[in-house]
Amino acid sequence: MPQPKHIVKISLPEFEDLDDDTKRYLRICEEKLGLIPNVLRAYTGNLKKLRNFTNFYNQLMLDEEYCNLTKLEREMIAVVVSSANNCYYCLVVHGQAVRDLSNDPQLGEMLVMNYRVSNMDDRTCAMLDFAFKLTTKPEQINDFDREELLRVGFSEKDIFDICDTAAFFNYTNRMAHGLDMMPNSEYHSQSR
Repeated sequence: MPQPKHIVKISLPEFEDLDDDTKRYLRICEEKLGLIPNVLRAYTGNLKKLRNFTNFYNQLMLDEEYCNLTKLEREMIAVVVSSANNCYYCLVVHGQAVRDLSNDPQLGEMLVMNYRVSNMDDRTCAMLDFAFKLTTKPEQINDFDREELLRVGFSEKDIFDICDTAAFFNYTNRMAHGLDMMPNSEYHSQSR
């Protein structure tokens, strides 16, 4: 059974009605990725927010100069947060990114269903435990949790980046839920 065909459950401008800068940016995405991610189409309803979203996302998830976490670690956080929030959009999209970056289709599926069943090292487990707790019981994060991250080799800057990544995906999960955002169907079969 295929997923629903809509992008979101609100009206969006037609591609041809977008300003030239936005069309150019979306075409670049399509050239690089082979598709225009539906999350970007969803944000075309407010172009200023689209620019803010893409700037933040690109710095958070793609910029290696300002973040010590690997792209795979950031994507793993995205999947674990999205699993805790049952976010279909992000589980499909970021689960595919984990499959791609890890060259391990099973890892992506384990993170989606229950990251604790995977055979990860202590460092990765501590990172994902922290992200999961920050998502499900944020008021219970304490010094012990941060000290555990330091113990397994993360720096204070890394702790900031783990928090930043987990917080961002809690935000995007809520946007995806609120708008009933559907992932591009192509993600389902990629990196398998």
